[in-house]
Amino acid sequence: MQRALEQALSTVLRTEVTVRVAGRTDAGVHAVGQVATTDVAAETWAEAEATLLRRLTGVLPDDVRVSAVGVMPAGFDVRFSALSRTYRYRVADAAWGVDPLRRADTWAYGHPVDLDRMQAASVGLLGEHDFAAYCRRRPGGTTLRRLLRLDWRRDDADVLVATVEADAFCHRMVRSLVGALVAVGAGRRPVGWPAELLGSAVRVSAVPVAPAHGLTLVAVRYPPAGELAVRAVTTRAVRVPVDSSGGFSVSETGE
Repeated sequence: MQRALEQALSTVLRTEVTVRVAGRTDAGVHAVGQVATTDVAAETWAEAEATLLRRLTGVLPDDVRVSAVGVMPAGFDVRFSALSRTYRYRVADAAWGVDPLRRADTWAYGHPVDLDRMQAASVGLLGEHDFAAYCRRRPGGTTLRRLLRLDWRRDDADVLVATVEADAFCHRMVRSLVGALVAVGAGRRPVGWPAELLGSAVRVSAVPVAPAHGLTLVAVRYPPAGELAVRAVTTRAVRVPVDSSGGFSVSETGE
């Protein structure tokens, strides 16, 4: 998506454009709430603003669309000003699979899972933890994250839908959490197993990674305009232990 957007903007604005996004996603993961920014000259923006959306639609690939454009306040950083990101993951556990119209964004697991077990296991993951067991660590990065929401429901089509919100996510974190919780729902792991793994300092190979196509970035949440710059400065700091009780300082929210 990022490369496609850069090419389209460069074509429409007739200048080389580099785009930054709120969160990078693995190949195959969808996004309906992605946020992107770029810097352009004021005169370039003034000339393009009125027709930019229509012109972008004409040059973007069919699977990428820009729904709104605008000038952001001073101090805005698309990545570090964010308070949280929210993802959705869809799992079909029916024996017959998944509705063909939703096959592109739903994991056709095909085996019955217990929603109550998955919901109970999710509770133990909430809060601020080192999610190294569920992440692929990147050089210079941190796996400490604050998980704000993780809950499951069945939609009208009887598909399991997880909503996951955190201050940030490390590489493959959501897909690994889903994989672990589906294992609990299928009865292959006890309810307490996902939370027990939080004590690991490294990626746990026993944690299955759910397929990429079931995952969708649905929202990025930002503070009011006057707090954007402060938030960006705060979240660039790397989280480190500050006492023996398990407390942590502020976090880096990079993906």
